[in-house]
Amino acid sequence: MVRAAAPALGLLLLRLLQLLSLPAARSGRPGDLLYISEYFSQSAQKLSFYSWYGNAKLFRFQVPEDTVLLRWLLQASKGKGPECTSTEITIHFSHGAPPVINPLGTRFPSNATVRPSYNLTMTLSVTLQNSIFVNITTPAAGDWFIAAHLPQAAGKIEVKGFSTPCAYIFQPDMFVLRLVDVPVLQPDTPLQQTIASPARPLHVKIFIPEYTATMQFTLRSCVVNSTKACAIRVMLGSIMLPQSFQKTLSCKGTADCSLVLHSPPWEKWLQIMAENLGTANASVSFEMIASFTACKPGSSNSFLNFYNSLNQNQSTPALGGGRNASTLGMLGNTTLPAVGAANNASDPGTFCLQNQPVIREDLDVASARFRIINGPSIPVHSEFPTLLLFNLNTGMDSGGTLVVNLLLNETSLSIGNASVFACVSAASPVLTLNTTRNCSTAFFQGYPLNVNASSTEATLIIPYPETDNWFLSLQLMCPQGQGECNKAKAKVTVSTYLTPCFDDCGTYGQCSLLRRHGYLYAGCSCKAGWSGWSCTDNTKAQSVGSQNLATLLLTLSNLMFLPAIAVALYRYYLVEASVYTYTMFFSTFYHACDQPGVAVMCIMDYDTLQYCDFLGSVVAIWVTILCMARVKKILKYNSSPAAS
Repeated sequence: MVRAAAPALGLLLLRLLQLLSLPAARSGRPGDLLYISEYFSQSAQKLSFYSWYGNAKLFRFQVPEDTVLLRWLLQASKGKGPECTSTEITIHFSHGAPPVINPLGTRFPSNATVRPSYNLTMTLSVTLQNSIFVNITTPAAGDWFIAAHLPQAAGKIEVKGFSTPCAYIFQPDMFVLRLVDVPVLQPDTPLQQTIASPARPLHVKIFIPEYTATMQFTLRSCVVNSTKACAIRVMLGSIMLPQSFQKTLSCKGTADCSLVLHSPPWEKWLQIMAENLGTANASVSFEMIASFTACKPGSSNSFLNFYNSLNQNQSTPALGGGRNASTLGMLGNTTLPAVGAANNASDPGTFCLQNQPVIREDLDVASARFRIINGPSIPVHSEFPTLLLFNLNTGMDSGGTLVVNLLLNETSLSIGNASVFACVSAASPVLTLNTTRNCSTAFFQGYPLNVNASSTEATLIIPYPETDNWFLSLQLMCPQGQGECNKAKAKVTVSTYLTPCFDDCGTYGQCSLLRRHGYLYAGCSCKAGWSGWSCTDNTKAQSVGSQNLATLLLTLSNLMFLPAIAVALYRYYLVEASVYTYTMFFSTFYHACDQPGVAVMCIMDYDTLQYCDFLGSVVAIWVTILCMARVKKILKYNSSPAAS
């Protein structure tokens, strides 16, 4: 990744024109167009000082397939008034989901796993505007997100209309350079390629089929200008932020070089880039070949049992609810396993993993529940992993929170010292739990879970999961080795769901649904001094006693109207007494409803109480002024707001 600053506006425009007017590069075959450039922009947004996630301005971009260069132009400006002081703008980048940020340094919920976002800062000081470029070579295709915000809010209370806040504006633009007709590397088929010069890297792609356990990539027969000594660097995979696991293979000399990828991303194109590390006039020719090792799943009787139970209930006149409709939709698009294959489920020599069918039940925006057929308890074996698939690739699931809960059935554990090790990963599952006990795949670092007889429950919380297929792999482990676990079994109850906010932001938070150009995502707005991603950080929280005291002092202060009401009644000022009683009543219950903590009581709708309180305050001021004025009574009551 390269970051370049461009402070001069003239130089900036010149560079943009150079990028957009970039001539199409051509291969060795005349007439083959390889590169085209595209430009994407979004409207500028006014930035806010940060106090919660809703203050960050979110931008979403779609990076096309076969993109070899991604360039962001980040522009920021500020107003000209004296209130516009120097400030820093923090910009976060993330692929697949909105960036999980923590500018205030607060705590996340326990069991939540968070990867820090990639970020940079822009400074607006003397100049009114600033701009920088961010370059990413071979970026991953799909959703890319940018979140920008100002520093932490000062927390000052300012009267609206008496001060003019400074306007800080931010706008990102995206330029992409992508390939057309990328050469495709077929499995087990050598592909002869040539790199004409070091300035022209070679790009190839290969499709990874489902149930691929390993992929072996080999580069051989390398020749440089008819000699055998060559120097080539091969990059496999695409760059993703905040973390990237791109693999590098350096080939020097005459020997063949190869690289093995464990659990590459299923049903996706894998980008391969080769660079010539030789001299400027060196032309390199070589062969590429890739082979796959498949991990075939064993069929489960649970799907057939579920299908048979549906056939037995075909006489039911109608189906209600989204869950049944989703079930039938899944059955309509699924090929049922053969009975012979189902019977082979007890023979681990014919397969290397066990599939458990899962049905997704959509509930609301960024809200879904995953139901295991004939579950939720599933068998876990020691010979092979048990695999569950959670579909989170609708494009709108990344704005919520994925929660995975495991509960071990102690009575089903045949070996007391055994434990169930699990991994949650995106794009491809972890298939080597019994050997590595590491939750990493080829291009993703998964999240581990572990349950045993002493700790029977484990929970994993993933804020803003990436848009992809997510997998849960489980396998039974023994401390003395897998030989001790020979054909041992255990049962684990799996509960998985997608929710906008974890635990609905708790008692001291409110889950807010945010929108940006049709994309919906959720965030927690905390109160009563609580903070954190899910309002679980009580470092500066108010105690319940202090909340009750603050509510009582604020509401009971309205009892000071009682002397004024008594004097008004004693002197027969009935209109004034009525207005003061009205104001005291609604001011008391409005402030009782307008509390940030748990000491809250609302006798009616909040907006109604607020309107009545403001109305009573204005009328009380007017009737007091008129009562004190030395004018005739007929003029007082004819001009009184209460009379009108």
